[in-house]
Amino acid sequence: MADHVDLVLAQWSERRPDLDASPMAVMGRLKRLAQLVDTELRRNFARYDLDSPSFDVLATLRRSNAEHSLTPAGLMRSSMVTSGAITQRLDRLEARGLVRRTPSETDGRGVRVTLTEEGLQVIDAVLPAHVETEDKLLQALSGPEREALASTLRTLLESLGDRTD
Repeated sequence: MADHVDLVLAQWSERRPDLDASPMAVMGRLKRLAQLVDTELRRNFARYDLDSPSFDVLATLRRSNAEHSLTPAGLMRSSMVTSGAITQRLDRLEARGLVRRTPSETDGRGVRVTLTEEGLQVIDAVLPAHVETEDKLLQALSGPEREALASTLRTLLESLGDRTD
């Protein structure tokens, strides 16, 4: 059985036999996998009138602490949302009543972002569906295969500087 990446590798082997294109076997599959996964996750989030960055903000607030509250900088560090997108994302979520921004009690210039009750209800509804979607996307892998893949990907990410320490 062959996939699209196998076809690409065969073509490169024919056209450039002098080139070791084997890294494309991994990178090409990671890229194609990311596209397929993103499509499914977007479809799931759309059922709740969310997109991936909005989900990430709500999920980050939900899991961060008992108050479900962070500074915008803390939110950016703890989520997968870029600094350029955070203000825009917060504006949209606040307009929908899912988060609120309040002045910081400890820093006169600072702001705290907190989940509203409605925001908490939304993320608590979306999260099980999100995990179910991810589980379905991984259904071809056994438990040990999932663990091995997660470990391998962690090693690769750490080698590229993606660490929490």
